[in-house]
Amino acid sequence: MRHVNAVTTAAYWLVGRRIIEFEQAGEGRAEYGDTLIKRLAVDLSGRFGRGFGAVNLSQMRRFYLTWPPEEIFQTASEKSSKQARHLQTLDLAKQNKAAMLKTAESAEPLDPVTPEAAIKDPFVLEFLALKDEYSESDLEDALIPRLADFLLELGDEFAFVGRQRRLRIDDTWFRVDLVFFHRRLRCLIIIDLKAGRFSYADAGQMHLYLNYAREHGMLPGENPPVGLILCTEKGAAEAHYALDNLANKVLAAEYQTVLPDEQLIADALQRSRQELEDRRRLQDGKGDES
Repeated sequence: MRHVNAVTTAAYWLVGRRIIEFEQAGEGRAEYGDTLIKRLAVDLSGRFGRGFGAVNLSQMRRFYLTWPPEEIFQTASEKSSKQARHLQTLDLAKQNKAAMLKTAESAEPLDPVTPEAAIKDPFVLEFLALKDEYSESDLEDALIPRLADFLLELGDEFAFVGRQRRLRIDDTWFRVDLVFFHRRLRCLIIIDLKAGRFSYADAGQMHLYLNYAREHGMLPGENPPVGLILCTEKGAAEAHYALDNLANKVLAAEYQTVLPDEQLIADALQRSRQELEDRRRLQDGKGDES
């Protein structure tokens, strides 16, 4: 079971349900829906960090509209009907098996993918069950026993290579937290875990790791390694100036260790709606006075 993806999907679906049913009284649109979404995004982002921006909340709303409860909780007869149609599709597929195999032999290779497209941001690591305060060692120790869950959160095409890889440079020893390989990128992914905010100094350290990996870790036919700094938050400007135009590709992505529960979403929605209603009444009052 893909526990991590299931939990995240369910949480996003619940957020979308709250937006539609609570904020918009069950309608697929709101009188001033865009403003409400923006206010809610400010509230949730302030409480839980990245991942609850206006664009993401709009996508959660659309997700719920696409998969309302009646689509998810189908009756047995409805499911049987869909299964019958699925069997018909399989029969057609079998009839054209030879044609499909012939097409597969001449199929074009997959479109190239960039590191930015292959690596998500943010990550949701609520399965680690970390407390409010933890160290980078605590983070790594919690990740390793849940490596299967972490791989699911990383996404397809990632393969685990190792952890705590020791590097000796001059008289100094360094340790690389995690090493993965991405099949489509055809390169090593060096991951540095941070228990706090991203710093420009993190980019320099990762640059050192990648230069070392280029000389001592790459195999023939592989692309240069990519660095991923996992942090709790990052400043857009600092990340831009620290990471852009480097000789090595280094990305910084945020992670969340908790997902807000449904009641917190409801409270945030109530605050956002109340603020907008108060603002509207104030504007209407000024209009009457003039």
